[in-house]
Amino acid sequence: MRHSDGIVTHPVGHVVGGRTEVRDDAWAGVTAVIRLDAERFGPEALAGLDAFSHLEVVYHFDRVPEDRVETGARHPRGNTDWPLVGIFAQRGKNRPNRLGVSRCRLLRVTGLDVHVQGLDAVDGTPVLDLKPYMAEFGPQGETAQPAWATEIMSRYY
Repeated sequence: MRHSDGIVTHPVGHVVGGRTEVRDDAWAGVTAVIRLDAERFGPEALAGLDAFSHLEVVYHFDRVPEDRVETGARHPRGNTDWPLVGIFAQRGKNRPNRLGVSRCRLLRVTGLDVHVQGLDAVDGTPVLDLKPYMAEFGPQGETAQPAWATEIMSRYY
């Protein structure tokens, strides 16, 4: 097994527009643009992307201070009505590497701008990667989740 002391990533672009404040819930109608870094990419990097309806976006929770990162268990969103669960059993932003992954609707591509809807990242967020969503990469077979997760997500989009 290969081990690395550090992994260096460079944003492929940034979120432009959409929400400016960090808050949970009601992301469904939020539209934004993912603007690729013009020094690293040309429009050819996005060729063919517009044939897909949805994207998977990997981004950095850059507004989470390192001293707020969780490595153990907590109640999701601090709600003691929900169980104490490990950070890897939830999708909160205070993750060890502060990485977010989101699926959103692709509206259109213009030049280096990828117009999206339902991306749960705020204006200025560094985007680390974009991938087209392909149904075959979705879950195989039935899925399961606890009731508290369903309750959180009922207001998320």
